[in-house]
Amino acid sequence: MAVVSAVDNQPKGKIWLVGAGPGDVELLTLKAYRILQMAEVVLYDALISQEIMSLLPNTAEKIAVGKRAGKHSVPQDEINQLLVSKGKTGKNVVRLKGGDPFVFGRGGEELQAIVAAGLAFEVIPGITAASGTSAYAGIPLTHRDYAQGVTFMTGHCQLKSRPIDWNTYANPNNTLVIYMGILNANLIKQGLIAAGRSADTPVAIVSKATTSEQRQFVGTLKELDRLAVDPELVMPALMIIGEVVQLSDTLNWYQA
Repeated sequence: MAVVSAVDNQPKGKIWLVGAGPGDVELLTLKAYRILQMAEVVLYDALISQEIMSLLPNTAEKIAVGKRAGKHSVPQDEINQLLVSKGKTGKNVVRLKGGDPFVFGRGGEELQAIVAAGLAFEVIPGITAASGTSAYAGIPLTHRDYAQGVTFMTGHCQLKSRPIDWNTYANPNNTLVIYMGILNANLIKQGLIAAGRSADTPVAIVSKATTSEQRQFVGTLKELDRLAVDPELVMPALMIIGEVVQLSDTLNWYQA
């Protein structure tokens, strides 16, 4: 008679990576809303709004694994292990992530751990911070007259120890959206200007986008570091750099 370990006999559940969007609860997809209501275990990030958290069943186990700039409460390896261990309980497990799981959300890393464990999974995309922020700030990411492309990058890495080829991001016909770049605003400014981007390029930092606390800080690239230390700027915040920013004065519809 074959001997099967108790671990191998454990029921295997399903894990959903769910994008919660940029903040406004009404920007959740219908599918995300449905899955949240059937969740039994939820691992959630720090930036998930209380309105979205209130959609979860009262009986669901809620585990905070939040990340903020410079403050990772749970290392990524531990999050991966938690997902696998909770998935093996046979419950409906939701990994609730701000924005979209595949846009600077480490969703790919988490899925690799889930796949290695042989667990079933599904990904529910969310409105990423770039598109949500730009829409609520009246800044089209592309426009035939101003920007024929858009590039997303993260400014959260150690830029001094990991040199970036700023020439890649200095195209004046592209909009540049920088996630998690506030702490490195001066390095970003210097890198782009040194690569040839005009110091007078319009920039915007949008704080707590799509929420009732949304604020916009608008200026030029040479002022980026000053905008980033404005005492009224509250995280999370996103940088938008490019000529399209000048349209915000006329296209800004959202009244926070």
